Amino acid sequence: MDTILDIFRALADPTRIRIMLLLLKMELAVGELAQILEQSQPRISRHIRILDEAGLAERRKEGSWVFLRPGQSAELDIMRRLFRSDNVVSSQQAIDDEAKLALVRQARAETAERYFEAHAEEWDAIRSLHLPEDDVEQAMLALLKDVSLGHMLDIGTGTGRMVELFGPNSEKVTALDKSPEMLRLARAKILGNESDKTEQAALARKTELRLGDFNHLPIDDGQVDCVLLHQVLHYAQHPEAVLTEVSRVLGDGGTVMIADFASHDREELRTAHAHARLGFSDDSMKSWFAASHIDMVQSRTLDGGELTVKIWVGRKSGLSRIQTGSGIAPSKSLSPKRASL
Repeated sequence: MDTILDIFRALADPTRIRIMLLLLKMELAVGELAQILEQSQPRISRHIRILDEAGLAERRKEGSWVFLRPGQSAELDIMRRLFRSDNVVSSQQAIDDEAKLALVRQARAETAERYFEAHAEEWDAIRSLHLPEDDVEQAMLALLKDVSLGHMLDIGTGTGRMVELFGPNSEKVTALDKSPEMLRLARAKILGNESDKTEQAALARKTELRLGDFNHLPIDDGQVDCVLLHQVLHYAQHPEAVLTEVSRVLGDGGTVMIADFASHDREELRTAHAHARLGFSDDSMKSWFAASHIDMVQSRTLDGGELTVKIWVGRKSGLSRIQTGSGIAPSKSLSPKRASL
């Protein structure tokens, strides 16, 4: 009874109802809510606290920003029908707020575009050293095409490309990055209007963006089924420690895929692009996998430029045999020539 009373008290204010209508469409920062509702941030924060205490909304800190999303209250699932009723969504206030929400989406997209333009030369310089990214993505898709991804963790999500690629075949997605700026770019790209019935909206609803470091993953033991590290591990000072963390959060039989560079001698990548490691050898990767109780079940080599791209796939808990429907063969390396897909 107390829970229901708390919910109705929380909704006994027009501003808080407007906030809920907006959060059911997409995750928003406190400043964005203040902009849409044309109220001060302290006032918005007070309303958010009330909604949070009732389980209708929850706050998440990301750097200096605080983001809001729908809460975990079981009653919220029932109330969604009320929030989405024609009488509510067709009201003039809801229509006006939706128009302002569109401006927030536009501002996010413009910010992302400016960032991409500012860093285009830097990214193009690295891309020019290896084969086209589309070839790498197709190889990754081929290796995981029959794997049940379940709860997928994308470490170092960056702009969210791996989420776009593998998210539709996952039950749940956690996209992790230590850069608040990169998470805002991924948010602009992935988290659109969650109330739409499009595939993009379906992906947004099951994706959680989280601030965190690969050395200390903010996830409980055994909570994920698949981990992706796409061009991320070369930033690690201690890759073996990262793989220990990956193994910790993986459930038994979980899959890890790493796409990165083979060992190389391009020293300028250390200074110009902050690479801590100049690629990885198969021996090193196998050793780190074994130390983390992960079996190496597949590797693929993709030649096509000055830098060679490698993909390593492992499975936790010593499952070295093929599992029904896994599509991953026992450990072997493909031809050192560029793989044909």
